[in-house]
Amino acid sequence: MDNNETWRILIVEDDERLADLTREYLESNGLVVSVEGNGTRAIERIEQEQPDLVVLDLMLPGEDGLSICRKVRPAYSGPILMLTARTDDLDQVLGLEMGADDYMCKPVRPRVLLARIRALLRRIKEQAAQDGGSGSQDEEPVRLEFNDLVIDRSMREAWLEEQSIDLTSAEFDLLWLLASNAGRVLSREEIFTALRGIEYDGQDRSIDVRVSRIRPKIGDDPVHPRRIKTVRSKGYLFVKEA
Repeated sequence: MDNNETWRILIVEDDERLADLTREYLESNGLVVSVEGNGTRAIERIEQEQPDLVVLDLMLPGEDGLSICRKVRPAYSGPILMLTARTDDLDQVLGLEMGADDYMCKPVRPRVLLARIRALLRRIKEQAAQDGGSGSQDEEPVRLEFNDLVIDRSMREAWLEEQSIDLTSAEFDLLWLLASNAGRVLSREEIFTALRGIEYDGQDRSIDVRVSRIRPKIGDDPVHPRRIKTVRSKGYLFVKEA
């Protein structure tokens, strides 16, 4: 996939008019787009067609977006961008917990949606380049070890006491970013820009949600964390010797 014209996007949205308008805008910007309005059929299509990215509405007939996200994750590793009509934090938190990589609140501005899609696709492209050209990445390690915690970028896996840790793609990216900067405080702005490729708007809570999800998985105490510390009004610090 060397250029954007080969990226295949599946929009799961039951509002036909909105879906068609979104499809036309994305296609006019070089993406290949298909639309599915039924949640149950969407599960089959995501698993069979393996699109490069899924834009998934939260409220759908058949199966809702959260359920779809949870069900397809074992068979689909591509990015899922969830759309929610409510600004309720709980929807966004649940979406991230079910395996969504990003979320946007409706109504969605097409230009902003395109920017988010491109940022997620760019991340995939960069990961593929890193995995395929690790010989040129000599200065950056592919495996980090912190006592009983091991994080491997080439395999995109982590282990705690030799047991594999179940991480979503977005959680792994965040853990790697923090761990590879161990001993240095990273601001939410830095983290957001590094992971999303877009500017932090000051409102997005996805970084905080993911940190709270990662902590127990890496053996950290959620109340009194030793490994990933919250530095008040500054950001997050991954501690080298926790």
